[in-house]
Amino acid sequence: MEFLANSTPSVGTQMFGSGLIGVREGLEAGIVVMVLVAFAVKSDRRDALKWIWGGVIAALAMTVGTFLVIQFGANTISTLGAELIAGIASLVAVCMVTFMLLWMRKASKSISGDLKSGLSSAMAIGGPSVFGLAFLAVGREGFETALLMVSYAESVSGGVWPLIGLLLGICVAALLAVLMYFGAITLNLTKFFTYTGVFLIFVAAGILSYGVHALQVYGWLPGVGDIAYDITDWYDVSSWYGSVLKGVFNFEAAPTWGQVGAWIAYIVVVTPVFLLRGRVNRKEIPHATAV
Repeated sequence: MEFLANSTPSVGTQMFGSGLIGVREGLEAGIVVMVLVAFAVKSDRRDALKWIWGGVIAALAMTVGTFLVIQFGANTISTLGAELIAGIASLVAVCMVTFMLLWMRKASKSISGDLKSGLSSAMAIGGPSVFGLAFLAVGREGFETALLMVSYAESVSGGVWPLIGLLLGICVAALLAVLMYFGAITLNLTKFFTYTGVFLIFVAAGILSYGVHALQVYGWLPGVGDIAYDITDWYDVSSWYGSVLKGVFNFEAAPTWGQVGAWIAYIVVVTPVFLLRGRVNRKEIPHATAV
């Protein structure tokens, strides 16, 4: 992307931002796996574990494959065409992330029971049904993560580094999920998902801003030359703080009015809705230990 060529964040910053996304999304998926595995073990159906893990591995492969196909497949398209793909992918990712954030915020009370009920029915049908349940349960998180990461990687022009950061974050999340499963650690899930949810809202707002700019560059949206403010005289985009703000939140020193308006509107609308939806669930999943 030409307009990002002079403001590429450092490798560490790119990996840090995507790593946080990996921990958040990976822990959601890890909790799903933890519930499925624990229920199979307590139901004395260890034979179902191979199908559960098969579905999980397939979902992870789909996540990485989706990221690689969209991210690096775009390199064969013209620069202007890549802007269009990046803009559309950004908007789709923001919509999916917003939906999942608000849905998980509301559905946290019943999700464990729904998974156990679904797994019980799947085990009664057979191994392929268990595989499909695990694949869909984890794949939902994975596909959302893949779209989010495509948009994030495009916005920081990071090539493979955001993917590496994502995978490292998922590894951390997997370790946390294992420790939680065996009761080695206790994690306040309500606070964790609240804080990381707010973090993702700001990440998504930055991706939305990037998507608006990409579509402005392509010509689908007006105002590509209408700069809201320009602080490049004193704001060093190559500094440590510039790299952090750009790499994590996609902050730009000279955004358009369309970008600024989209960013503000998203934060103002989504943040209070997210926080208010969580109040009714404040005491529903206060801590997680062994399932």
